[in-house]
Amino acid sequence: MDLSEFWLSEAQFERLRPLLPNKVRGGARVDDRRVISGIIHVVKSGGRWVDAPACYGPR
Repeated sequence: MDLSEFWLSEAQFERLRPLLPNKVRGGARVDDRRVISGIIHVVKSGGRWVDAPACYGPR
């Protein structure tokens, strides 16, 4: 993990898990922890999703 990346800890993600949808509709679900961590990284850095590190998924 790069120091410029942000990742939710297991404990943080477990607190969010009950709030996430659990039924599959449409396409397959992606890694929720990766996506939420990416969103938090973008918000904290003040950047744009397109400028986020590739480890958070497709732009």
